[in-house]
This record gives sequence, structure tokens and C-alpha cells, in this order.
Amino acid sequence: MPTYTPPLRDMQFVMHELLKVTDDLKTIPRHADIDVDTINAVLEEGGKFASEVIFPLNISGDTEGCTHDKVTHAVTTPKGFKEAYHKYIEGGWAALSCDPEFGGQGLPLVVNQCFYEMMNSANQAWTMYPGLTHGAYASLAAHGTDEQKKTYLHKMTSGEWTGTMCLTEPHCGTDLGLMRTKAEPQPDGSYRITGNKIFISAGEHDITDNIIHLVLARLPDAPPGIKGVSLFIVPKFRVNADGSLGERNGIYCGGLEHKMGIHGNATAQIVIDNAYGTMVGQPNKGMQGMFVMMNAARLGVGNQSLGLTEVAYQNALAYAKDRIQMRSLSGAKAKDKPADPIIVHPDVRKMLLTAKAYAEGGRALSVFCSVLLDKAHYHPDEKTRKDSDEMLSLLTPIVKAFITDNGQISTNACMQVFGGHGFIKEWGMEQFVRDNRINMIYEGTNTIQSLDLLGRKILGNNGATLKKFGKLIAALVEEEGVNEKMSEFINPIAYLGDKVTKFTTEIGFKGFQNPDEVGAAAVDYLRVVGHMVFGYFWARMAHVALREIANGNTDPFYVAKLQTARFYFARLFPETASLMLTARTGSKVLLDTDAALA
Repeated sequence: MPTYTPPLRDMQFVMHELLKVTDDLKTIPRHADIDVDTINAVLEEGGKFASEVIFPLNISGDTEGCTHDKVTHAVTTPKGFKEAYHKYIEGGWAALSCDPEFGGQGLPLVVNQCFYEMMNSANQAWTMYPGLTHGAYASLAAHGTDEQKKTYLHKMTSGEWTGTMCLTEPHCGTDLGLMRTKAEPQPDGSYRITGNKIFISAGEHDITDNIIHLVLARLPDAPPGIKGVSLFIVPKFRVNADGSLGERNGIYCGGLEHKMGIHGNATAQIVIDNAYGTMVGQPNKGMQGMFVMMNAARLGVGNQSLGLTEVAYQNALAYAKDRIQMRSLSGAKAKDKPADPIIVHPDVRKMLLTAKAYAEGGRALSVFCSVLLDKAHYHPDEKTRKDSDEMLSLLTPIVKAFITDNGQISTNACMQVFGGHGFIKEWGMEQFVRDNRINMIYEGTNTIQSLDLLGRKILGNNGATLKKFGKLIAALVEEEGVNEKMSEFINPIAYLGDKVTKFTTEIGFKGFQNPDEVGAAAVDYLRVVGHMVFGYFWARMAHVALREIANGNTDPFYVAKLQTARFYFARLFPETASLMLTARTGSKVLLDTDAALA
């Protein structure tokens, strides 16, 4: 059976030593009183909930899965899921970062992000039930009417009701302009919604009394394509004026998807049959509200893979220390045993260090983005809000695609450490691989994230935002360029920063002549920029470690951080060279292949 220990020490390092998040938070009036001790105390308790309440349900939930009653359309979650959710509510975890206006605790988003990393490590399938509610909450908080907020947000904040996002239809995935779900206006200002949605995570369950579906649909006179999409609240149960539950609405589960992973989460086929709904925002402007949910979900999906990378690494490390097999090539290391622990073998260490480097780099980026999100929403200075939102917009596709791709590399590597046992369910490793696989697909496939990064976020504004991140790198290079001990970290990011500028200009010029060149280069391009971003954070982490060691700090944590940084720059970062080579081969070798793909 797998085990899990919340990585509180590394979270504290990232928040308090690397990024000094409380300094940023003190510039935001609503968070001015938050301190290090409060953050640490909340996350310590959150780690207990993750490791003690939902982690023990991970394998059993995967084995049992969800069941669907075709007559009543009811969905039953695995044994223990509902009871765990009640403990989640009782602990106040649902309200952690929600607005006090709606009953929330008003803690910084970075605290919620770290808490959710631990829950994703413990049980990604379970965590998706409350997780998607945050996106629905954010969309309604930003675009809902006062009446809608009063009706729904208090219950969603408390966790008494969950939320979903209903986008995908059987005939279309990400191309939402093709959707067919219809919304008919009613004399009382409401709408009657009819259509079908698929792949709706937590779309039906027995955990809460009500589910608040946010549904994309078309008005009768809507223009074609994405410009004709509107957003609607379609609750499972209608809500009476006094806040009590009314009649069952015409939205139900027609079936559950049979999936590769996340078996404990109900991925529902949703039938909407003349259901009551109210519009969120303006007619034909539904994507504005939905993008709030989608961007939150993309950050959340990156966090899912971060959590799985961490728990897979922990278990692979423990196994590698215990499992004995063969002797070290340089001579016996455990002379009192018939063979050496496999952790002595170089390739086993490479696999472990790969997962460790991607987990810790991903955590630094995730926390950094969480602080940007708080500043974008709540900072009193308009320019700071705008700059933070712009930087977050650039980094969101990297969080979603780079961290989930790395999660796939890492969970597979950790399964490999177990050898044949990794393929066996009881060890838990193959479940981490299966559960992670969806993260590269939903909320916009990683190819779509790559096109978004290169086409919209970078070429769309002539690289202006990328240059702003480049200034962060340049400042670090300027500050530490003469520090000989930092050269092994500074020189690679300085070199790559210069190469990425030229690389971007080259692809942009080719794409101007032939847009397919952007599509051909985008996936490799995102991975190059992902390494540039990780490299920046790893260089900063190495700097902190070197400083602490120089100051006489004997905590082995800093030596470990420095060794992991060296591994990252020596073994993972150089991937950028081959990626730029393959990206430059262009679209012809991909598209001039009709005979090959006949």
C-alpha cells in the first residue's frame, strides 16, 4: 500500500524563503494581517485532512468506482467519499479562500492552492468534487447578478452545494462554437435549456443536496460560432425564495463514462431536458464567464499533476531505499546484505531525481501564480492588478501543459522504479499514472495550451509579456552573474533567454507567412519556455540554498535542494536544445505526408 506525507517543509521553503509571499500579501488590504505562522498552521491541519481522511480512500475508491442507477439517474460515489466530504465541510475547508461576504474565511489563494496540492496527492478523484466548485464560484462572483450571488454563493462557499462547468458536447470538444444546446427565453426572464453534455466531472453524485451547473447554450437568435454562446445557471434542484430546495430540475445523468483513471469521480453524460435556467452575464457573452472557470480549472489541473508527481516520488524513493537487487557497478554498498538497495544504481536515481525536480519546480511556479492571482483580483493599485493578470495569463498554459506533461514523465518513471511491482494495483503506482493521464487532455489539451501560449499570449502581443518575464531573468543574471558559485545555474538560463528571443522571432516570421508553422512548432515551443520558467525558479532556489549554507545553516534540506538544482540543469534543462531543433524543422515534414497517412 502507498503512503503519503504532506511536503510542508518544501511548501514553507517556497512560500517564505524563496518567494516571501507574506511581503506581497501585506500590500493587499484584505490580506495585510496574514502571517507566516497562520499559513503554516492552516496547512499543517490541511495536510492531516489530506493524509488521514481522503488518502486511505484512494485505492478503494478507484477499485469500487461510481455507480449509476439508470431508472432514477442517481449516482452513488465510492464507500467513504460522502463521509469524508462531510468532514471537509465541518473543517471549514471549502470556505478557505472564499470571500467573507459569502461566508468565506478570506485566506489568500496561495493557501488554498497548497492545500489542494496535498488533496490531489492524497486522492485526485475525490478532490475533483469540491475542486470544480471553486471555478463555478469564481465565475458567479465575477459575472453573476446580486440575486444569483445571494441565491447560490453562500451555499457554494460553505460546500453544502457543489458546482460544475458544462461545456463539451458529443460532437464537439474544445471547439465550443459548434455546440447545439439551446436556451429558450421565458416571459419571466428565465430560460428553458435543452441539450446534451459529456465528460462533466462531478456532474452527478450523492455527496451534496444540490449541484449548481454552469451551462453553455445558444439563444434562438444567436450568431454562429463562439460569438453566439451564452452562459446559464442550471441547478439540479430549483431554489425557492427562502433558500430551500424546490422541485427537481430537468437536468440529470444519462450515464457515466468508463475511464482509464479517476474512477472515484463521476464523469457524467448530462441530459438537459427543458431545464430551468438563468443567464449569467450578457447574451452571447458566455465565454467571458466561462473563461473565469476555465482559467481557474487550468491552474487546478496543473496542481493535480503536481500532487501526483509528489506522491509518486515519495513512494518510489521509499521503495528504492528498501528494495535490494544486484550490486552497484562500483562495488558492494550494503555488504551486510545479499544485494544492494536499487537506489545505488545511477538510472534509478535519475528517475527519482526527475520526479523530485519536476515536483519542486512545479511547486515554485504554482505558488508564484497563486500570488499573482491574489494580486490580480485584490491589489489596490490598478497597474499592479493589470501587470499581475498579464503575467498570469502568460504562465497559465505553462502551468497546465508543462506541469501535466512532467507529471506523466514523473509518474511513469516512479512506476518504473518499482519494476514489476509498479504494474500491480496494490502498490498504487499504476493508479497515479492512470489518474494523471487525463490531466494532459481536459480543460483544453496540451496542444491547445501550446497554441494559446505561442499564438495568443506571445505572438498576439509581439512578445511583450514574454519580455516582462525575460526581465525577471535578466535581473537575476545581473545580480548573480559575477557569483562564481551561481554560474552553473545562471549561465544556462541567460543563454536560453537569449535563444528564446531569437527563436520566437523566427517562428513568428515563419508563422506570418504560413500559419501552419505556428501549429507545427507550438508544442515544442511551450516546453522550451516551460524549462526557461522552471530554470528561473530553480536558479533562485539554488541561490537561497547557497546563501543558507554559506551562513552556516547545517540543515540537509539546503544541500538536497542544491543537488536537485544541479541535476535539473545537467539532465533536464538541456532538452531545450533538441526541442528547438525539432521545432525549426517546420510544418512541411508534418503536412506533406498524405501518402504516409493514407
